[in-house]
Amino acid sequence: MNLHVLLVTHTLPLWFLVLSLFLPRVCLAIAWLQNSLAPFHLQGLIPLIVAIAVPRILILLLIYQDQGIGLWFLLHLVALVIAWGGGGTQVVRRRRVIEVEG
Repeated sequence: MNLHVLLVTHTLPLWFLVLSLFLPRVCLAIAWLQNSLAPFHLQGLIPLIVAIAVPRILILLLIYQDQGIGLWFLLHLVALVIAWGGGGTQVVRRRRVIEVEG
């Protein structure tokens, strides 16, 4: 399969697809300020709430509307699973207790 077909971008710019893997809220804010999200008709209160609460879901929706299920969609889906899968774990440190008899 041709790699160019897998990495094709239609309406979403490449910087948005790459940077939103790491900084989804920042990317959504920059794209909104640049008016890059105008073709998706994101109007009203619900897209704003989703962008603030769970931006990765909104990015997945944008990629699906733009390209369908492809390489970028799967990469962002893996990033979502990694972010949500490891986000709630806490590091548990064991303390070594030394008892001194005396």
